Amino acid sequence: MRRLGSTRRTGRTRRRVTAAATCAAALAALTVVPAQAHEQRRMPHWELKDTGTPEVRFRGLAAVSRNTAWAAGTGGTVLRTTDGGATWRNVSPPGAAELQFRDVEAFDARRAVVLAIGEGEASRVYRTDDGGATWTESFRNTDPKAFYDCLAFFDARHGLAMSDPVDGRFRILSTGDGGRTWKVLPDAGMPAAQEGEAGFAASGQCLVTSGPKDVWLATGGAARARVLHSADRGHTWTATDTALPAGDPARGVFALAFRDRAHGLAVGGDFRPDQPSPKAAARTSDGGRTWRPAATPPPAYRSGVAWLPHSRTAALAVGPTGTDLTADGGRTWRTVDTGSYDTVDCPPDRGCWAAGEKGRVARLEH
Repeated sequence: MRRLGSTRRTGRTRRRVTAAATCAAALAALTVVPAQAHEQRRMPHWELKDTGTPEVRFRGLAAVSRNTAWAAGTGGTVLRTTDGGATWRNVSPPGAAELQFRDVEAFDARRAVVLAIGEGEASRVYRTDDGGATWTESFRNTDPKAFYDCLAFFDARHGLAMSDPVDGRFRILSTGDGGRTWKVLPDAGMPAAQEGEAGFAASGQCLVTSGPKDVWLATGGAARARVLHSADRGHTWTATDTALPAGDPARGVFALAFRDRAHGLAVGGDFRPDQPSPKAAARTSDGGRTWRPAATPPPAYRSGVAWLPHSRTAALAVGPTGTDLTADGGRTWRTVDTGSYDTVDCPPDRGCWAAGEKGRVARLEH
C-alpha cells in the first residue's frame, strides 16, 4: 500500500502440546533483556540481538530455526544469522541501497527470496542459493500501476506475491520454481477491489499460506477491511469482511496467521501513532469464511502475528508499542512487553523471532 510502503505459517505429540502450553503460560512473564543479561533466562522473554544496524527498520523476517534467521529492511538491507543472533552477516544484494525490502521467505540457511516494494520498477524479487553471497534478480515490475506488498510460499517451489489492485483487481504473481521465475496470474477469479483498497507492506504478513494450496490476502484502506481466500494457489478468490477498523487509508488488516487451513488470526488497526485502534484483532475457525472480533483485543495497532509452534491456542502479536499474547486462540489478548517490533515469526522448534525499527531483532528465550 502506497501510504505505508512508499518511500511493506502419540507420546511425541503429547510432549509437544505440553511444552507449548507451558511456554504459553510462561509468556505471561515475557520481558525484554539485553543479550548479555542472564538472570532472567529461566522465563521466556525477548532477548535483543545486536545487529549493528541501528539505522535500518526490519519489516521482513524469516525464522528458519532458533539458530538461523533472515531479516530484510530499509536501505536494501538483508542480514542473516546462523548462530542464534550472536553474529550477523550483511548479505544485502549489490546495488540495492535505494530499495525497501519488506518481505523475506527463507527455505533454509542458504536459500531465500526477498521482496522490494514500491511503485513500478521499485517492486523487485531477488533469490539466493548460497546464503546471500550472490543474488539473482528474478522479477522487476514494469507496470507503473502495480505496487507489490508481500510474498508467501506453499513449499520450496510454489509461491505467490501480491500487488495492490491494477485495473480494479489485486494482482497475483506466481512462481513454480522457488522464485527463480515469475508470471502474473489471470485476474478473472479475483473479486473487484473496493475504492481505495490495498495491502499493507508492514510486516510481510499481508499474504500467508497454509498447506499445499490455501492462501489468504489481507486488505485495508477502504470502506471495509477484508480478507481474501484462495484454495487453488491464487487462481480463484473469495472475499470476506472483518470487524477490524476500516474506512481510512491508514486502517485495515495488516497481518494474518493460520495454524492450519481453518484456524486463523487477523491483526491491524490504524498505523498512525496518534490514532486509536479499537477492535484491532479477529479470529476465524472456518478458513476465513467468517471472522469474529476478539473479546479483548490488543490495546493498539499491531502489524505482525504468529502462532506459537505446536500450540492450538497460543499466539503472539507485535507492533510499535508492544507484544501481546493470546492463550485462547485469539479470543482475548494481553500485553506482555512494550518494546517496538513490526513483525514476528516462529519456526517449528519454538525459536520465535521478532524484528522492527532501529535495527531491533530479538529471539524468544526460554
